Amino acid sequence: MTNYPTIHKNKDSFKIPPNLPNYENAVKDFKHWSDFEKELTYFDDHKINAAYNAIDRHIETFRRNKIALFYESETGEKKEYTFYDLFVLSNKAANIFKDLGLERGERAFLFLPRIPELFYCFLGIQKTGAITGTLFSAFGPQALEDRLSDSQAKIVITTKELKERIEIIRHNLPHLEHVIVVDSQDFTDKMEKAKEITHVARMDPDEPAFMLYTSGTTGKPKGVVHAHRAILMEYITAKWVLDLRDQDTYWCTADPGWVTGIAYEILGSWANGVTSVVFSGRFDPKIWYEILEKYSVSVWYTAPTAIRMLMAADSGIVKNYNLSNLRHLCSVGEPLNPECVEWGLKVFGLPFHDSWWQTETGGIMITNYPSMDIKPGSMGKPVPGIIAGIFKDDRHKLPVGQEGNLCIKCKWPSQMRAIWGRPKKYESYFFAEKGTGQKWYLSGDRATQDKDGYFWFVGRADDVIKTSGERVGPFEVESALVEHPAVIEAGVIGKPDPMRGEIIKAFVVLEKSYQERAKGKEGEKLIEDLKAYVKKNLAGHAYPREIEFIDKLPKTRSGKIMRRILKAKELGLPIGDTSTLEEY
Repeated sequence: MTNYPTIHKNKDSFKIPPNLPNYENAVKDFKHWSDFEKELTYFDDHKINAAYNAIDRHIETFRRNKIALFYESETGEKKEYTFYDLFVLSNKAANIFKDLGLERGERAFLFLPRIPELFYCFLGIQKTGAITGTLFSAFGPQALEDRLSDSQAKIVITTKELKERIEIIRHNLPHLEHVIVVDSQDFTDKMEKAKEITHVARMDPDEPAFMLYTSGTTGKPKGVVHAHRAILMEYITAKWVLDLRDQDTYWCTADPGWVTGIAYEILGSWANGVTSVVFSGRFDPKIWYEILEKYSVSVWYTAPTAIRMLMAADSGIVKNYNLSNLRHLCSVGEPLNPECVEWGLKVFGLPFHDSWWQTETGGIMITNYPSMDIKPGSMGKPVPGIIAGIFKDDRHKLPVGQEGNLCIKCKWPSQMRAIWGRPKKYESYFFAEKGTGQKWYLSGDRATQDKDGYFWFVGRADDVIKTSGERVGPFEVESALVEHPAVIEAGVIGKPDPMRGEIIKAFVVLEKSYQERAKGKEGEKLIEDLKAYVKKNLAGHAYPREIEFIDKLPKTRSGKIMRRILKAKELGLPIGDTSTLEEY
């Protein structure tokens, strides 16, 4: 907890009254999630389709010709799409996928940069009843093979440039029948000829809608599956937390390769009928401020890393732009430093509102609301209808003020429905409370709750690295390093960093012929080569910014790398129990 003073909200100062005007009343009045279903569209027999609710249901309303998407590329190319445009384009895409034999429940993955095709193809896949998967465009061949092989994807949609990475591994993907290239003449011709109307699959609420892979501390990435029902949670939280409404222009800076980009850049946000901005370029303070000004952005959802990078730039830059339309700022991806909240107040006259949730939760769980006082550094309070608790390792609930495992009471609409092909792994996320038998979700995060009901993040219970708002599994980075001919073994940790939250540091054991060469300038060159190798083969954000050559790694007798010992030594912390450690 921090010593920063509470930011008290003056209820009379809001430009627009919040969608959730009184948090305590909303919690007290909440009865059941089904009470909010009337705000979405369900078919006969209580069937639903997430894509239909994001786009199609607006076509018979005043939103039909409203701008749904302002798109701007890194080179400055600009496009606009109305809800009707996205309705037609997603229908055409769905018909192309159906013609290729894509059926209900099969997997089709998007391996695309943030271009318009990503968004309408995502929706098109869901309209067929198939499961949409997303892949970060920075992924290298090994990261792609792990995910496409595990999911047994039938279709991959990509670009000419990215297709080269697919071709490297395609011989290992027997289930992959079609690779669709969106910047090819073939796709352009098919889109022109495709029918503008399609039959939207009527799905059971718990049937899978989308999946994406998240990294753990051991083993391969795991496929988290979410159902069509999830859009109810995403819609409500976009309304209550992001405070979205018709007159807003909204910018979520997340990539749909990650869950935030799906839940709050496609499904939940468009279900609220909001106009969204998508920028495909890299971070640049001046360009970001230009976008905020140019599109009159009123609600902005970004990551703490981006906020810290803006802080590091000359704050005087802001004065060159008219950002008077901004009315609500939110943060996601990692804990938000109190300094970022204060900086938002100083520069924009608005505080950033932190939100806590995970790939597995599918929607915002704990957050700071427009109408609620902010304790800088706090995660905030649970969304109405969500019950959070702090538990001991023995599954007993802890009292206020004590640190423990952050858990969420089951179940909520966007709760993950499966870990693809791994039912035992899925069940490991849940436990029965001692004494009551109530089922809870174990988040893997450590936290505390204060006497006022605010939650405070402490840290991960495992080794997953959060760098620049993205989760990176050490095993994936280690595997990529070991593929380099110079590397025998590698151990990877997250190291605290004021800008990125954490950076990846790798401890590398070199092959004998490289050991002598790894000194002086040759060693510096090898370090840069290893960084570039991981960037190329895994992902642009998942490379080690620091590499240290060591003689051997600390391991258990069974051969498991003891990353906590590497981290303890690096940070000068107590090493702790070493009873299972091999001689080191």
